[in-house]
Amino acid sequence: MADDDQEEGAEAAAPKGKRKLIIMGGAAALVLLLAGGGWFFFMRGPAKEVQAVAPPPKPPVFLDVPEVLVNLSNAPGERVQYLKVRVVLEVKDQPLSAQIAPTMPRVTDLFQTYLRELRPADLNGSVGLFRLKEELTRRVNAAISPNQVNAVLFKEIVIQ
Repeated sequence: MADDDQEEGAEAAAPKGKRKLIIMGGAAALVLLLAGGGWFFFMRGPAKEVQAVAPPPKPPVFLDVPEVLVNLSNAPGERVQYLKVRVVLEVKDQPLSAQIAPTMPRVTDLFQTYLRELRPADLNGSVGLFRLKEELTRRVNAAISPNQVNAVLFKEIVIQ
């Protein structure tokens, strides 16, 4: 009987040993697979890409707007303050600049009427100037539609 118990223990141990062997073999295969994948992605040289050479972008064209001097809107009894602004319009190319030039009186008129409505508090800080720049750009684009300017750039701003 003792021999029978030993044979049964040996038979039971054999499948467990095979199972461990299969698990260890699978783990080794997984490690080799991961190492190969890591080498493929990290160790191989960079892919040789042919990049098309883009032509250099054209420099923008700047169009001067006549200087605008207006008095700011104040409450009655307050000291009168003046705003002097010199701006430049940034346009895409020279032909667009030539198309905008005839409408410059309209642009100047829009600037004058808008700037006269401003109060000194509207121009405080960089936020006030950024808002002013956006509003002037919007008004210029409305005046010269269907053409568009890229930006309105300040050359000089004086509040006195």
